[in-house]
Amino acid sequence: MLPKLVTKRLPGPKAARIIERDKGILSQSYTRDYPLVIDRGDGCLVTDPDGNVFLDCAAGIAVCATGHSHPDVVRAIKEQAGHFIHMSGTDFYYEPQVELAERLAEHAPWKGPSKVFFCNSGTEAIEAAFKLSRYHTGRDRAIAFYGAFHGRTMGALSLTASKVVQKKRFGPFIPGIEHVKYCYPYRCPFYKGDGKCCEHYLDELEETVFERAIDPERVAAIFVEPIQGEGGYVVPARGFLERLRAICDKYDILLVFDEVQAGFGRTGKFFACEHFGVEPDIICMAKGIASGMPLGAIMAREHVMDWPYGAHASTFGGNPVSCAAGLATVDLLESRLIKNAERVGKAVLEAMKGWPKKHEIVGQVRGKGLMIGVEIIQRGEGDRPAPTLRNEIVEKCFERGLLILGCGANNLRFCPPLVIHEKQALWAIQTIEEVIEEVAQPSRLSDADQSEDHRPLTAARRLQGSGEVASMRPGARGHDPSEKRVVKERRAKPRAVPGRRKTDGKTGKRPRAKP
Repeated sequence: MLPKLVTKRLPGPKAARIIERDKGILSQSYTRDYPLVIDRGDGCLVTDPDGNVFLDCAAGIAVCATGHSHPDVVRAIKEQAGHFIHMSGTDFYYEPQVELAERLAEHAPWKGPSKVFFCNSGTEAIEAAFKLSRYHTGRDRAIAFYGAFHGRTMGALSLTASKVVQKKRFGPFIPGIEHVKYCYPYRCPFYKGDGKCCEHYLDELEETVFERAIDPERVAAIFVEPIQGEGGYVVPARGFLERLRAICDKYDILLVFDEVQAGFGRTGKFFACEHFGVEPDIICMAKGIASGMPLGAIMAREHVMDWPYGAHASTFGGNPVSCAAGLATVDLLESRLIKNAERVGKAVLEAMKGWPKKHEIVGQVRGKGLMIGVEIIQRGEGDRPAPTLRNEIVEKCFERGLLILGCGANNLRFCPPLVIHEKQALWAIQTIEEVIEEVAQPSRLSDADQSEDHRPLTAARRLQGSGEVASMRPGARGHDPSEKRVVKERRAKPRAVPGRRKTDGKTGKRPRAKP
């Protein structure tokens, strides 16, 4: 089945009323790319309260691997909820948690025994890995990469270097964390298709960071996404992760893979690191692990997970209902969905491979399985990123019944549920291409991405407004550092800040008292 829009404009009246209520009560820190209100979901399709049907190629930010409300997952949830819903797995025992840990260990990307710790999210998984790496090594420093998104709690946020808005005014952060450049072949001046750019970046780690900034003997772990997610769906050059493994071995540093977005069949392998043949010491997982139920985990080599009784725990981590959903998810992945992701992903990449030559604003198409990114650019020296065009493409796809997301500064993110049929996927690609052709008209390109504000006035932002400051930012799990708030003609009056002197707003001086 394909999308079907029944209202003359989006959002429809019922959806618009819900958005208005949302805007009055929920945090404005949430990011919404477009005014989608979901009433129900089935497979790759979601329906809004007005009856509009959309093809979901965002999957709740790569979460709904088995599609929306897969009957096997729903059945497992109902069955477990009928037995018991909660009994903290860090204080008591129950089989669903044990069984899911055993199933995950069967897919461990290393030789030898494993240990598993369950939590509730990807952020919590990173926090657990951060703590474990410090405990096991007795060291207090860490290395992460620019463009990385590891989460929003203080430890995970300290490792994150994705977008400024995610960190602004939340510091100071955990000291002793150094960020280095990730291998981004399309944006690398040293890359010639031979993998040399990865050598340059990691030479910088050894020859500059380890010699001038951090003693490698104090580094507990290097945190890296095998394929960068929020950073732009960036697939590193062959040799990058291999060299990183060698550096970790040289200095006795733990290698931690963040597979939160790339794991669980998304790339056509159970874990993305399998494409590169590199074995980490700890692997962080969430998102696709339980088809939308809150669950995260870390898995480590047995000798690495050596923290003692009471060192780390979680009240809700490994919830029995979530674990039941996780078991049903793993069954579906193993039986057919990983193969489907590989097969449909190849068909999609084949259909898109000519885009960089065919479309002036497409710089590169890249990905593995159903984790595919499209670089949107302004042609010329350096192929300048074109975030305004990217955002407009996302918005116009929504208006045609297709849900996609942005990532990085200027990339499209294609990450549908792994149950997607090839016909649906190719319809989605055709729709994206039609929109690219529309926004790439010469008359439109002349003014695109010239202003400081890179965000189009989308329907979602119009609904947010009331003529004041709009804060809608495309790009799930965060915002672009270049993006600034749009101030419409009618500005809201600034609120007084306690303890701050009033000024005239122009000279910065206090106004004189009226006689």
